[in-house]
Amino acid sequence: MTRPNILIFMTDQQQAQVMAPNHPCRTPNAVRFASEGIVFRHTFTTMTHCCPSRASFMTGLYPSRHGIHNNVSNAAALGRGLRPGVGTFSEKLKAAGYDLFFSGKWHVSAEENPAGRGWEELMVVAGKDAQMGLTIPQWRALPREEPRTERRRGELVRPGWGPYRLYGVSQTDGEHTRDAKVVERAVEKLRELNGSDKPWCLYVGVTGPHDPFVIPERYAKLYDPDEIPLPPNYDDSLIDKPGVYRRMRRVWDQLTPEEVREATAHYWGYCTMVDDLFGQVLAALEASGQADDTLVVFLSDHGESGGAHGLYLKGISSFEETYRLPCIARWPNGISEPGRVVDELVSIMDWAPTFVDLAEAETLNECNGTSLAGWLRNERPLHWRDAVYSQCNGVEVYYTQRMVRTERYKFVYHPTDVDELYDLSVDPFELNNVAAVADYASVKKELYLKMWQEAALADDIIFNKYATVATADWGPALAIGIEAGPTRSATYDD
Repeated sequence: MTRPNILIFMTDQQQAQVMAPNHPCRTPNAVRFASEGIVFRHTFTTMTHCCPSRASFMTGLYPSRHGIHNNVSNAAALGRGLRPGVGTFSEKLKAAGYDLFFSGKWHVSAEENPAGRGWEELMVVAGKDAQMGLTIPQWRALPREEPRTERRRGELVRPGWGPYRLYGVSQTDGEHTRDAKVVERAVEKLRELNGSDKPWCLYVGVTGPHDPFVIPERYAKLYDPDEIPLPPNYDDSLIDKPGVYRRMRRVWDQLTPEEVREATAHYWGYCTMVDDLFGQVLAALEASGQADDTLVVFLSDHGESGGAHGLYLKGISSFEETYRLPCIARWPNGISEPGRVVDELVSIMDWAPTFVDLAEAETLNECNGTSLAGWLRNERPLHWRDAVYSQCNGVEVYYTQRMVRTERYKFVYHPTDVDELYDLSVDPFELNNVAAVADYASVKKELYLKMWQEAALADDIIFNKYATVATADWGPALAIGIEAGPTRSATYDD
């Protein structure tokens, strides 16, 4: 089979739920695209934050392996660049003869830009010199503010922090946003690639639908808030969950239910705007005459809480709305039986080895993901992972948790608070934490042991046995002895 061109369209902070069939949010280009390809319905990120998730996508590694744990663009960064010796799929493709082009959001490293990993830079957003958040000298230069008591619609009042606007209408039309410029550069390059006799890889990374949901009026007016229901888990009291969730919710409890519906309308409008941009890229690919020979992958780096459990944005919370990703692939000359849906568990780390595999390039030096090439050919693996895992060490504020998600259960280990366990077969909206329920004790133990096994394979940093931090109900010595160790390779039926 001829090596495909590869086109990656990555959004930022997009819920998988919004892309579900028959969802009220209109994404016609993605719907058509899915009918022509394959949907990986249960795809998960390694951490619900831009930098670690994007680094996992590029390297096929967990944060503990690639070294990016949180935002690289401020003073709280636990790592500002990929660890020495860590490779990316782009370097392997470049060595295999691919031309590489990058347009859009980077946010992988504060020490290098895409060019350092083999890409020709068309337009770079959130590059190595980005600064996010104020420094202490910048804070000191601000006039001392008097606490505000009035609150504008869609805005949070935060004494001493300044107001935060969650949603609103921008003064820019859809054709003059930064994302539109990112797509324009990509479309120009696709025109240049018309007739190219070399394989290529084009990365298009838009910033939408990342907060704040401030969008052009024509998209902000697409959805009627009065017709939008509150999320089914919006009224979760969080009383049986870690205290950090309740503290986070206090920030958002300023919003009325009407504002929650308006925020949803703006978020959906943002998703529709992103879908329009995706449509422009697909049209340019079709016009280039290379669509049949191009693997196109649509996915996001992480999700968005969107009012679920009364929360917004992402980071510490471990719920499905933030960890599960939209993920669709199309390749007319390479995907067997298009229109399929794969329900097995997929990780964002799986794409790096997939690209290397399809490009017939040299394998990555190390990799925690597994190639999805067999799924594209409709070859069902005999042995595929039965769980996905995450590594959270906090965002701009440090916090430790680890998640294990199987087909039925989700377990979250919190060293400094109560654990979480959800039986997703009866509780898909994660309302009832059964971690302390006796009937689930054996399930909890099994997931603890799976967590330790995977953590050992990933060289995780959570193995300290000092009494003040070794709070897990079952420790690693029960899981990673000489006879332990899950099989990581996948084999396929003939």
